[in-house]
Amino acid sequence: MEHGSAPPGASVRAEPPLAEMHRRAEELVASGNRRILGITGPPGAGKSTVCRSLLQHLGSQAVVVEMDGFHLADAELERLGRRQRKGAPDTFDVSGFAALLSRLREQPEPVVYAPRFDRGLEAAIAGSTPVARDVSLVITEGNYLLHDQDGWEQISALLDECWFLDVPPSERERRLVERRLMHGDDPEHSRHWVTTVDQVNGQLVDRSRPRAHRIF
Repeated sequence: MEHGSAPPGASVRAEPPLAEMHRRAEELVASGNRRILGITGPPGAGKSTVCRSLLQHLGSQAVVVEMDGFHLADAELERLGRRQRKGAPDTFDVSGFAALLSRLREQPEPVVYAPRFDRGLEAAIAGSTPVARDVSLVITEGNYLLHDQDGWEQISALLDECWFLDVPPSERERRLVERRLMHGDDPEHSRHWVTTVDQVNGQLVDRSRPRAHRIF
């Protein structure tokens, strides 16, 4: 395991070291073979921000596939009695996600289509992200890439490398509330959801930190 951040107990940076991440991503691309890179961390850690930066830096050599594209639909969560825990490990189609990553490792087809999650609709949209055969680096991001229960233990074996984003809890909470407000939620419900759902999930994700290849 390599650490791109301060050791446990030291102050943690709220902003990711993007230049260091860019250099490592370049090394993965230069290997000459398809590589799958995971970006994980608790809700609000900045996974999407890091992915956007990597895409901007690498251009057509990389593509991002979201774990959140495998959210179960709200109607199915209602049927299962899990709607109020949306975002917990058992509210995703983890087997479907694993199957997609397996296809992306080999990619016999010219193009594989992956779903994405629309935060405005709070729903997954199928066939949204084309992944061409000649893309060198597939970046997948999500909370549970290193989780070792509920079927998620199969995911880490499909990743060539996985980075954990370590951000102070107070900063994560601020980002999460702000994000919900931007998508039309009211302030009281936003704070309640972040406290009762996101923070609980975040504590679960934090326990996967030691399994990361690199910590930023």
